[in-house]
Amino acid sequence: MSLFDTRVPAVLLRTDRNPFHHGTLGAVRSLGRAGVDVHVVADCAHSPVRASRYVTGLHTPPPPGASTEEIAAALRRVAARIARPAVLIAMDDACAVAVSRARAELAPAFLLPDQPGSLPERVADKAELAGVCASLGVPHPETLVPDGPAEAARAAWRLGLPVVAKWSRPWLVPPAGGLRSTVLVRSAREAGELYRRAEEAGSRLLLQAFLPPGPDRDWFFHGYADRTGAVRAGGPGRKTRARPRGAGLTAVGRWSPNPQVQALAERVTGELGYRGVFDLDFRRCGATGGYHLLDFNPRPGAQFRLFTDSAGLDVVRALHLDLTHRALPDGVARPGRTFVVENYAPLSALRPAPDGRELAWHAPDDRAPGRALWSLWGRHVAGRLLDRARRRRGRPAAGAPARARVVRQAGAPPADRADPAGRAGLPDRPDDDRAGSH
Repeated sequence: MSLFDTRVPAVLLRTDRNPFHHGTLGAVRSLGRAGVDVHVVADCAHSPVRASRYVTGLHTPPPPGASTEEIAAALRRVAARIARPAVLIAMDDACAVAVSRARAELAPAFLLPDQPGSLPERVADKAELAGVCASLGVPHPETLVPDGPAEAARAAWRLGLPVVAKWSRPWLVPPAGGLRSTVLVRSAREAGELYRRAEEAGSRLLLQAFLPPGPDRDWFFHGYADRTGAVRAGGPGRKTRARPRGAGLTAVGRWSPNPQVQALAERVTGELGYRGVFDLDFRRCGATGGYHLLDFNPRPGAQFRLFTDSAGLDVVRALHLDLTHRALPDGVARPGRTFVVENYAPLSALRPAPDGRELAWHAPDDRAPGRALWSLWGRHVAGRLLDRARRRRGRPAAGAPARARVVRQAGAPPADRADPAGRAGLPDRPDDDRAGSH
């Protein structure tokens, strides 16, 4: 007899148009292998996800930047087609916030955690998160929220250059226009210029002290807080390679026991009363040794399948079991296990993994997405190279202000041979590494 109530389908929701969001495929496979029907509400037209044998149905998503009302209307249409209650899983921050706002309206058709109303929006907002950490006594990089260009310049000097600049609600940043959710600014002038684009970005600019990357400094924690608030499934992981180098999403991660990170994650979610799946990013300060909470994502992280225990439980399965009132199996943690995103770290995908490894795209029981990846990825890379060549032909004249370079504080120093240790480059963040993709 299955542990799962297979009468209850799952609906994965994502408005971010990143075609290489491997977390979506991970959720499709995790629940599909358990016998659950999986419906995907996302743009998968040019994504390997659509090739998975475990996708029951593909549905047209609302456009990026859709309002809560538009997202709720799209979900009502999906619910009418499925015609039975389903577990709803938001796969990006924009959708997590919209679902929390529309919870009362969606609840009859969808099963959702009993979450305090505005909590997902509060923790996903980078400026609000700084306040949350201060109220809980949780380490967080010093953060200032300027109210004008001149104050932004002064704040940059006060924090000490370079500083990290973030838009507080990165899911509102328009996909076109050249703005990025997070950038590293190296001058007070850059900080002031960036502030002048706040209206375009759609949210407040905040400036944050930069914690340099280094060996063993970048950590994440994935978990599921059940109906009692207990953290189930998941665990602490260390980012051993990131893309872009030294800054960005996890290209290679390792399940690594860390009592300090575990305790911080459980304390934060417990004191907030959080319920549901979450993904936290930490960086250890080289000077103090303290772990600073950088991001609180109220949704599954893209590499959540790293934390699959001996009973096959991960955070997405825990969510479905808990919301359908099924018991969660007691599995044993599998530290040392690694997760590799093949298109970002192909050499790591070929190396021996004695403690076990999960690949983002390739799987013996679901080969089509892995095959589709390389042709789609090749076209994607060729298009980016062509676009870069066009930009270079139109590069600004000498003396023009340099564009701020992109960095995610959750980034890690490279570990593969192709990326020598200690090198912490901060290249432009690619379009497929937007907020909510990591």
